[in-house]
Amino acid sequence: MLSIRRARPDDIGVVFALISELADYEKLAHEVVATEADIAGVLFCEHPTLFCDLAEWNGEVAGFAVWFVNFSTFAGKPGIYLEDLFVRPAFRRNGIGQALLGHLAATCVDKGWARLQWSVLDWNAPSITFYKSLGAELMDDWTLCKVTGAALAQLAEKAP
Repeated sequence: MLSIRRARPDDIGVVFALISELADYEKLAHEVVATEADIAGVLFCEHPTLFCDLAEWNGEVAGFAVWFVNFSTFAGKPGIYLEDLFVRPAFRRNGIGQALLGHLAATCVDKGWARLQWSVLDWNAPSITFYKSLGAELMDDWTLCKVTGAALAQLAEKAP
């Protein structure tokens, strides 16, 4: 009933649809400026920098995990940073989210990588409860930072 597989180029439409559905769920649709071509260009190139695993329930795409390889200098090993995890509402409560996370954890274990890491919005209580039930450690002593747009351009100007 449930299978997980790597996204293929002919899946780009559904991958982009899932990105849009996730953005709607997170109330961040206004931030989506990427196009299908943008996402396809990094997923399906000769040396991908982004990966996508699709969960199918009875042959229908039910959710996805979008991730990339990061690195722990303390551990001296790569890991996975999970950028997006989303299960369509009609498919929730079937263990699909747990299966996707288990799949990524197995990837880390199989490759000898150090960690599986992600962020969660602080208002998303159902996801926080779910992640804690799986043994995830919420790192309250760390604050996520990002620089975008004009601030990114201004910071770039400080480069020697």
